[in-house]
Amino acid sequence: ALPALTILSILNMHVGDAGAAELAAALDRGAIPRLEALYLCDADIGDAALAALAPALRRRPALEMFSLWNNPFGDEGLAALVAPPPAGAPPPTTGGLAKLKGLFLSRTQITDAGCATLAAALDSGALPALEELYLNDIPASAAAKAAVYAARANLRGSSW
Repeated sequence: ALPALTILSILNMHVGDAGAAELAAALDRGAIPRLEALYLCDADIGDAALAALAPALRRRPALEMFSLWNNPFGDEGLAALVAPPPAGAPPPTTGGLAKLKGLFLSRTQITDAGCATLAAALDSGALPALEELYLNDIPASAAAKAAVYAARANLRGSSW
């Protein structure tokens, strides 16, 4: 179960949909219970992969850092991560990413629609501990990125 592990970095390796589903299943079985930081950079995480991972990550109460730099997911994957659970679904038992301080979304396929989803989530109180957010090199417009940062006054990061 890797009870002492707090950081998992998978960099420049293909994870994809199948690997993300396996990681989510392992987390749901209790693997890495003290996970504080997850780096899935350049790992071929698409919308389906992020949607598979999102519920398991919401059940990781210690998660403070999540980096998805250089992955092909877009608005659907982001919505799965930050949107509230669907109607009728049980709420997350740990408050859903309540301790997440850093979210790195640079070099993904997030558009203006995804930025609007993220801004609305932040405005509604989602990700209450978020301090750092990076939206560099995404297809969204400068105005859409600015709206995300405007949704939370203390947010640092960059969006060039």
